[in-house]
Amino acid sequence: MSNLNLKTMMAALLAGSLAMTAGGLAYAKPNGQDFDPAKFQQRIEKRVDRALKGTDATDQQKKQIADILSSSLKDTKPLRDQRLENRKAMQDALQAPTLDPAKIESLRAEQMRITDESSKRFTKALTDAGNVLTQQQRQAFFKNWNNRDHERHHRDRG
Repeated sequence: MSNLNLKTMMAALLAGSLAMTAGGLAYAKPNGQDFDPAKFQQRIEKRVDRALKGTDATDQQKKQIADILSSSLKDTKPLRDQRLENRKAMQDALQAPTLDPAKIESLRAEQMRITDESSKRFTKALTDAGNVLTQQQRQAFFKNWNNRDHERHHRDRG
């Protein structure tokens, strides 16, 4: 597999699961609790450790990857907030007494810009994290990360 294909695979596998798990859960506190950066970092480190279990990855490599991913998620928090505000504006625009096609299109374009910016940041983090690991470690990491999400998906559908 070429290096470019591996990076593409890494981006596809990790970006979605990061956004759904660590990022989404860390910032969405339905009970009103404040975000705890220490717990957030621990959660990322635990997830990275699980994904690299059975490899020869060092504690330093695991810490570097956790820091890279944590930084990426913190960097994209404002984008998540923008995405939520934009979604609300889109709902309001679509439920208005009179539809404004120009406004709806503008909101759609903004949502795509936010998504693209977030995707670029995650892809950079994935590339940076991938550069910390050997090829074998990267393959194991993404296989394990993906399998965990796959197993959870099937268990939840149960």
